[in-house]
Amino acid sequence: MLKIGCHVKMNAPDYILGSVKEALSYGCNALMLYTGAPQNTMRVPTQNMKIEEAKSLLEENGIALEDVIVHAPYIINCANVVKKEVAELAKEFVLKEMQRTSAIGAKYMVLHPGSYTSATLDEGITQIANTFNTLEEDVKDVMVCFETMAGKGSEIGKTFEELAMILEKLNRPERFGICLDTCHIHDAGYDLTEFDKVLDMFDHTLGLSRLHVVHLNDSKNEKGSHKDRHANLGDGYVGFDLLNQVAHHPKLTSIVKILETPYIDGKPPYALEIEMLKKGSYDEKWKTRLL
Repeated sequence: MLKIGCHVKMNAPDYILGSVKEALSYGCNALMLYTGAPQNTMRVPTQNMKIEEAKSLLEENGIALEDVIVHAPYIINCANVVKKEVAELAKEFVLKEMQRTSAIGAKYMVLHPGSYTSATLDEGITQIANTFNTLEEDVKDVMVCFETMAGKGSEIGKTFEELAMILEKLNRPERFGICLDTCHIHDAGYDLTEFDKVLDMFDHTLGLSRLHVVHLNDSKNEKGSHKDRHANLGDGYVGFDLLNQVAHHPKLTSIVKILETPYIDGKPPYALEIEMLKKGSYDEKWKTRLL
């Protein structure tokens, strides 16, 4: 069975219950959410987020809690060694996000590894590892999944080898996983027309057992652009057929795929994109149905 979902909102008054309802309206059997606005550290207490009601609705619809993915906010930069206050904020806030993920009952929290800014790659990678090796609390039931990145500026994670370097420096690497983003690896220079070879490289460098989430996105840029601009399925340089192959790849059957594709004229595209993936064929007129 295809495990497919999308990024959904989490807003008052229903919070996570509303997130689950939104995901179900698109035909999802998985979903991804932020526990608060990704641009700031303001957070509603978890006891106000209707978690138990959301769990009941998930159970009614046969959706496992491990298929609810939490995405850490973009403002966390665990690789910053230049500004001490930024490093301390990152450590404090990533722990809070792990605690909130645990309170929700989710298992996987996706995290952008960070940017080393004016330091060096090795210094940035060491700082990421130090952030997690020195956390004040051990949130044992949450696995942080480092996301593959496109390589903008000083982003860490544009190659599988860079992610492996982080894992090598962690005290307990078995407690960490990977999220593979198709737009990001395309923009980083990986050739999705040879996805089996890409998976082999991933397996050799990181191990497929570490892969727990796939972000299924097309790209507005050519391969190797290092720009990270998502496109709707079939609207970019990756194309629907390749993304459909990724979605249905036999080695990825048990892994949740999450759409982070752009809204079209203010409307979410997810129901129709998911419908096409379930059918395994592209509808040239799908946007007219949306609009």
